[in-house]
Amino acid sequence: MKVIEHIEKASAAGQSPLISYEIVPPPRGSSVKDIIDVVEVLTALNPPWIDVTSHSSVTQYHERGDGTISKRTVRKRPGTLGICGIIQNRFKIDTVAHILCQGFSKEETEDALIELSFLGIHNVLALRGDAPMGSANAKPTVNRYASDLVEQISSIRKGKFVEDILDSDALDFGVGVAGYPEKHFEAPSLRADIAHLKRKVDAGADYVITQMFFDNDKFFAFEKACREAGITVPIVPGLKVLRSANQFRTLPKSFFIDLPDALVETVLKDPQHAAEIGQRWALQQSRDLLERGCKTLHFYVLNDVAAVKDLVTKLGV
Repeated sequence: MKVIEHIEKASAAGQSPLISYEIVPPPRGSSVKDIIDVVEVLTALNPPWIDVTSHSSVTQYHERGDGTISKRTVRKRPGTLGICGIIQNRFKIDTVAHILCQGFSKEETEDALIELSFLGIHNVLALRGDAPMGSANAKPTVNRYASDLVEQISSIRKGKFVEDILDSDALDFGVGVAGYPEKHFEAPSLRADIAHLKRKVDAGADYVITQMFFDNDKFFAFEKACREAGITVPIVPGLKVLRSANQFRTLPKSFFIDLPDALVETVLKDPQHAAEIGQRWALQQSRDLLERGCKTLHFYVLNDVAAVKDLVTKLGV
């Protein structure tokens, strides 16, 4: 089932709110068992779908002693397609594969979508992605923006491929895109960022998943601005459970988000109990979002599945 079908079905039937999760492939060289252990924990929570992130490749150049130069392209966290296949077919949970512009040509994107279809996976999240370090300038066949990527996926939905594939059927994918309640760090303003989001939706996106945030008022202001801009698709709030005081430094740096003064001051007064404070904050955030009308929540699990499971259990939905 597509993500949008899960959302619409739950809404029409008046079901309990949906709670989905996002996981990260293990680092290069690690065992897939690490991620299977995480999925087994999430399975007990009956998720409607699970997102699996993707990462751009990194091109490394090395000059040998004889003056020649070697080129090696690696991905620090490979295995997105394989992990999606395991979740979809072993655990019978709908899976959303993240598809990136950066680091992938249109032909590589097309191949990935064909492989996902072979695996029975029909949900993707279209992202621009961070520019891979050490990579050469983008080739003409690379999607520049997430809206371009959505357009390519929409073409494949109609059976139009980059490569001239004979006797090819249309591939019917559900497509999600990212939204930024505090705006994307490269956007000149929130209004400009929402205009870009609308281009992604107009290109064929079915729903929006937001970047993590810790202030619900910012989410609802963002949602209101999106509706005023003509964006009518579901907007799903993305949440993260704070696990340590150190994340006050890493989260803003990595995700370009703001942290509420009340949360920061409470943790700094008692940093040894940051995980407990963070979970109480996320629990209150979740309850407030649901009470104010949100029908779906999306948790960024990262490396802390136990805290997310405990929170969702306490939420009791």
